[in-house]
Amino acid sequence: MSWAMQCQSYLPWGSWTQLRRSLSGSRGTWSVYLCAASVPGAAGSYFLRKVPRASDVSLPRGCVRYQGGSQEHSVQPSSSRHSLSHLRNVASSDAIKKHQKSLSAWFSHQPNEERQFGPSFSLDAVHVDPVIRESSLEEILKPSPDLTIQNQLQQPCSQVISLQNLFDVDACGRQVKNVVLYGTVGTGKSTLIKKMVVDWCHGRLPRFELVIPFSCEDLSHSHAPISLRRLITKKYQHLRDVVPMLGASNLKVLFILNGLERLNLDFRLAGTELCCDPNEPVPPSAIVVNLLRKYLLPEASIIVTTRPSAVRRIPGKYVGRYAEICGFSDTNLQKLYFQMRLSQPGCSGQNSAGSSSGEQENLVEMLSRNLERHNQIAAACFLPSYCWLVCTTLHFLYFTRTVPPSQTLTGIYTSFLRLNFSGEVLDSTDPTNISMMKYVAKTVGKLAYEGVMSRKTCFSEDDLRQCFEVEMKTESELNLLEVFRSDVFRFFLTPCVQPGKEHTFVFTIPAMQEYLAALYVVLGEKKTLAQRVGKELSEVIGKVSEDVAVVLNIISKVLPLRFLPVLFNLLKIFPRYFSRLSGKDRDAIAHTMAEELFKEEDYYNDDVLDQINSSILGVEGPMRHPDEAPDDEVFELFPIFMGGILSRRNRAILEQLGCSIKNLAAFEIAKAMKKTVIRNSRKGLPPSELMDYLFFLHEFQNERFTAEAIHSLRTVNLSSVKMTPLKCSVLASVMGTTCHEVEELNLTSCNLDTSSLRILFPVLLRCKALHLQLNSLGSDACKEIRDLLLHDKCVVSNLRLYFNDISEDGKQVLHSLRMDRDGVRALVFLTAGTDVSDYWSNILNVVQRNLPFWDRERVQQHLALILQDLESSRRQTPNPWRKAKFLRVESEVKKMLGKLQHGTL
Repeated sequence: MSWAMQCQSYLPWGSWTQLRRSLSGSRGTWSVYLCAASVPGAAGSYFLRKVPRASDVSLPRGCVRYQGGSQEHSVQPSSSRHSLSHLRNVASSDAIKKHQKSLSAWFSHQPNEERQFGPSFSLDAVHVDPVIRESSLEEILKPSPDLTIQNQLQQPCSQVISLQNLFDVDACGRQVKNVVLYGTVGTGKSTLIKKMVVDWCHGRLPRFELVIPFSCEDLSHSHAPISLRRLITKKYQHLRDVVPMLGASNLKVLFILNGLERLNLDFRLAGTELCCDPNEPVPPSAIVVNLLRKYLLPEASIIVTTRPSAVRRIPGKYVGRYAEICGFSDTNLQKLYFQMRLSQPGCSGQNSAGSSSGEQENLVEMLSRNLERHNQIAAACFLPSYCWLVCTTLHFLYFTRTVPPSQTLTGIYTSFLRLNFSGEVLDSTDPTNISMMKYVAKTVGKLAYEGVMSRKTCFSEDDLRQCFEVEMKTESELNLLEVFRSDVFRFFLTPCVQPGKEHTFVFTIPAMQEYLAALYVVLGEKKTLAQRVGKELSEVIGKVSEDVAVVLNIISKVLPLRFLPVLFNLLKIFPRYFSRLSGKDRDAIAHTMAEELFKEEDYYNDDVLDQINSSILGVEGPMRHPDEAPDDEVFELFPIFMGGILSRRNRAILEQLGCSIKNLAAFEIAKAMKKTVIRNSRKGLPPSELMDYLFFLHEFQNERFTAEAIHSLRTVNLSSVKMTPLKCSVLASVMGTTCHEVEELNLTSCNLDTSSLRILFPVLLRCKALHLQLNSLGSDACKEIRDLLLHDKCVVSNLRLYFNDISEDGKQVLHSLRMDRDGVRALVFLTAGTDVSDYWSNILNVVQRNLPFWDRERVQQHLALILQDLESSRRQTPNPWRKAKFLRVESEVKKMLGKLQHGTL
């Protein structure tokens, strides 16, 4: 057999090219056969020069035959060492270094949502690798076990594999070239790939000399034929000098194909022809198929990331290893993630590093304790994406001190969905091409809304079946549901951890139920059958009427028929009638929002910000007994999210996700609810509900609407609301939309400190009566208060500061302010040095009147301290009249203290 035939016998038909040149010599003719396509990553045909001796011919894997003599022998490559050395130099050349620098800059770039964690935040600093478990095609295809917390958090440790070992030999000793890395939405596939690329750029992935990442979403948008070489240089221009060398050496190349579910791949020969030439233009999907077939650049390694539903698109024979990303199935990984995120320098954005550092450590400690209880939060943080949401929410709750706040809670949840679902379609093979978020809003949003309306957070299998399957009528709908179940379901719903409810499902994060319910309503998905049929008929008739109107206009000019104008007008009746129905639908949305915002049964719950804080950090104290009746479910975030979704910024983000809310619809909803909202707010809300109302106005992000709503508030009572820096910022921001004077601002027992006063300073200036008693205002707050009272724009005439830890010096500073001179009556304390305060009777009357609303234990402690202070001051004064005055006040305080201790007051 000739050498040409031998070379051909080792290759598939059509996979090689023959280059023949006749070289004249003294003893015969040279014929050179180059098996270019059989070379790993062959870079096209090589053009050989005429050489005088066989020893001078150098080919990587050429086949050379001498003809004309009786001898027949093969000539082996003589310069393989030189070729290998040359290509190694290429691998470390400036071109690859520039490529590494460019990739590092691109993949290290963080979205805007990450900038809140401080200037030192980077992917290297906070990344925690998720658990990766080796799998198999058989395991993927078999029915999944019952979805329980035990199955999620207790994965077999023996099958765990690290990212660095994915290309190790398999159990049979074969070298792995193709790896499929799959996981449901939110498990961290894209972040893991970003970290992998950054590691290679910084020399922490020495296995590969060149890494070339591709986004399958990017490739799916182009169907024009293109060669592999052109595709690489088009995406990475620094590789122009390196690409011709691909396949001509042992250069270790890794291709990364991220998001394979976006490509419709056909591995049949009838669907995708064989192609081994990197210079041949073919569709991008054909390049991917031939790379995975190992027909194009067979020596290259490939890692593919995809969702579970698309794993079967690649035939098993082309996959060397399957690996599943299991997220943070180990709670220790969750704790590590939280510690790294929340302990970043500059995370709190404050100069007081000591206090903020202590607060960060306290947050991490509380989170760790909650995770150790195997609470629902541990089930949520199984997904790294939800760990991000937890950290971002805590950062918003604890470290927001700017006025106005830089974020909204609705904006955090909308951005969270953008980070996970931007550009995602549920199934790229489905002709409807429905966006994943739109499908979630229609289906999961319906479940969430029905749960909110029925005050339910746990859902049975029947509930899910009624929600997802009742309207399934076509094959396409059933296919979409199957993709949703395998890829997205666990992102939103997780098994309940409460004893006795293991086979029910809850929303991964409680607030997500209210967000999706709000999105479902605002998008107008809550329609009756008549409304849905009416909308479809309106669209059809409206479209037909446009065509018919043109014909009727032409006929009316030729034939003077009187009935044609009447018929023309009749065609327009139904679309106009439906537009009126649409207006009523928006009125219904506004009514739902206002009704849910002012539900009287929720009036004495904690405010929504405290509820969110408790859902994340847990409630300190004894656990609830299993037989004890649970508290009624509250959904006070639901109307707040409805308002937040209508803000311009959130509507723009939702538009990117395929959930369109028109400007006109947002305007009409706001207009419809304005009267109801303002009328209800005038009735006088309990403090926690008033805080929720202010937070709603902040989330709505409509300054004109807020100004009209706030202008009607003349008295603001937030007593006993724990005024965190965020709540102070919200109050200052919302009240700052107007300049009207406030008759009374009651911030009694609100945990205010000096920093709170600084945030609220512009608001305090406009209040005539200011209640700051029972707070944490020390002596350092006296300067802020004095500056406030002496400000030229201050209207304060009545200031109550008693039951604060103010020193004698501070009392003297504030007692020097007099009504007759400064226009201020300062009720600071019962004593003023060696005298009794002029306002002692006012103070005791206010205390007695407000005891039902104040913390009795704290008031009792303060009264005991007051009694000691009175006795000390009485002993110090030599004036007998003052001693008598002290004794009178002491007797009143003792009487009140005794009634408190016996519970008769």
